[in-house]
Amino acid sequence: MPNRAETRVKKEFEQFIGFEEIGGQCSIKIEVVNGQWSWLRGEITGPADTPYEGGNFVLDIKVPDSFPFNPPKVRFLTRVWHPNVSSETGAFSERLLNDSWVVATSLRAFLLSLQVWLSAAEPDYIEDREVGLQFKEHQDVFQLTAKHWTNAYAGGSHTVPGCDAKIQDLRELNTSIDEHGARLILSKENWDLEKAADSMFG
Repeated sequence: MPNRAETRVKKEFEQFIGFEEIGGQCSIKIEVVNGQWSWLRGEITGPADTPYEGGNFVLDIKVPDSFPFNPPKVRFLTRVWHPNVSSETGAFSERLLNDSWVVATSLRAFLLSLQVWLSAAEPDYIEDREVGLQFKEHQDVFQLTAKHWTNAYAGGSHTVPGCDAKIQDLRELNTSIDEHGARLILSKENWDLEKAADSMFG
């Protein structure tokens, strides 16, 4: 017999037919994974006029048995540079989800909220210390880094000069490091090649 969470998810899918909404540049989509109503795959596009514009972000969503009294857990499968998301695991801040959750929130509204948080990060709910520090203290570098990650991983089309060349330079210093590893180190060191090299060998 389906539990309360499964019943709620099924009802929402019946009402919105998979929640696929395509309008302008801010589409959302959600679907069931392997017939498991507690395991969903979502997609959101990056909002216009943000570093995430033009990107398509895939989400792994796990619905707990306590849903709708507790929010789903979310992990970005598409790498993203954002204070509320771990740059290592893609996990979205559970504290932010828990503190902002309302029982009446639909999954559609939940995806729209994630889209809003992409454009307006919550600095009191930092999930990644280095990203959060850059967001608070070096906003210009944060914008550049977020745009670069959107291009590299989410299919964005921003122009971000210099980043690829520095990644290549760092990889030449250490041929065992892959492209993502070099990108991550440089991102955390505010694209300072010398500091990134020191961090890599330190």
